[in-house]
Amino acid sequence: MTSPGLARRLGLSDATLLVMGGIVGSGIFVNPSVVAREVRSDALILGAWAFGGFVALAGAFVYAELATLRPEVGGQYAYLREAFHPGVAFVYGWVLLLVTQSGGMAAVAVTFARYFRDLTGLAASDGVIATATLAVLVGVNCLGVASGSRLQGLFMVLKILAIAGLVACGLFIVKDPASGPVAAVPAAPAGLLSFGAALVPVLFAYGGWQTSGFVMGEMKRPERDMPRALLLGVAGVIVLYVSVNVVCVRALGPDGLAATTTPASAVMRLALGERGATLIALGIAVSTIGFLAQGVLTAPRVYFAMAEDGLFFRVVAWLHPRTRVPVVAIVLQGLLAAVIALSGRYEQILNYVVSVDFIAMGLTAATLFVYRRRGETGSFRAPGHPLTTVFFVVSCWAVVASAVFRHPGDTVIGLGIMVAGLPAYLFWSRRRGRAR
Repeated sequence: MTSPGLARRLGLSDATLLVMGGIVGSGIFVNPSVVAREVRSDALILGAWAFGGFVALAGAFVYAELATLRPEVGGQYAYLREAFHPGVAFVYGWVLLLVTQSGGMAAVAVTFARYFRDLTGLAASDGVIATATLAVLVGVNCLGVASGSRLQGLFMVLKILAIAGLVACGLFIVKDPASGPVAAVPAAPAGLLSFGAALVPVLFAYGGWQTSGFVMGEMKRPERDMPRALLLGVAGVIVLYVSVNVVCVRALGPDGLAATTTPASAVMRLALGERGATLIALGIAVSTIGFLAQGVLTAPRVYFAMAEDGLFFRVVAWLHPRTRVPVVAIVLQGLLAAVIALSGRYEQILNYVVSVDFIAMGLTAATLFVYRRRGETGSFRAPGHPLTTVFFVVSCWAVVASAVFRHPGDTVIGLGIMVAGLPAYLFWSRRRGRAR
């Protein structure tokens, strides 16, 4: 699927910032304390974040090769369609639209709204602010892929500056390191299970880089630039994340880090007082809206690809004659996210699809075995394959196993939503057959 109507206007720098923007949200400002509650030592905390980065890099290796084999709009959707079956790809897009992406965007939009309201004192509800924010981002992206990419790139640069400021303050201004409060919660028993539990929030924080492939139909040279962007972007985020955890451990100590639910604010408060806490709150707000901007830009391209395949409403594949972007798909994504944000059900919905999201990532990585068996090769070959590919697939499905163990009820509902996509696929495929 070449989708000649899409405008190929994105280059390497745009794609790299998209990769990083898909990963860096609000999680890195919160999850260090979640990890510290599971493993209460400097080495294990930093080791968990380094190991998580290695998992993400192994996944980037796989997706980089897939990008050279199938440099098409929709990315992950196209990989699944060509390797397995259009029905598998449809179910992925179905869950992405109805739950995973829309629920995630709603949660991020509400998180931004809370920080925005606290910073500005605006007398409006979280849902109203979140909806207004989504509307602005949808409008910008309807102006063209270059407009959406520039806005997302600007936010990503601001995120990097915010994280760099946090790291600098933690390293050079905090005068009394490890002076945070003592954790009230007891440390989990040391061992492999505790380290595995610590990896779950780490892997969540490193997730999102795979969505950058959705826009390959709008890249100038996707088979060359997307592999480079994946490797550069993921490597850059590893440096940022490990640096944040170094300063959190240094400033608060493992026990102090475990005691707080807002580690970034705690570090900045030690460095600059309440002014520092306000500055990092502003940085988190920028980070959340930047993450949201990346989702509004990338995900609608999957629904566009589904519609082009005849597996969704044909109008969703409509391109604006001047901007050459899938306006209907973009608006549809924004509307669903706004409805979920206003309903207040986003946290419950996110619990439903944790397992489904990682099933899809592991299954997509497994497509590389299919393409290699067919004898297909690209300009980039995943280093260490098949070992690194197996390692990534097993890591993804280990997260699924953890989700099943910790939240069995929510996991069953998520799997039910996924299975519900099968009759929807049969409906659309029969409709497509009649149209022909």
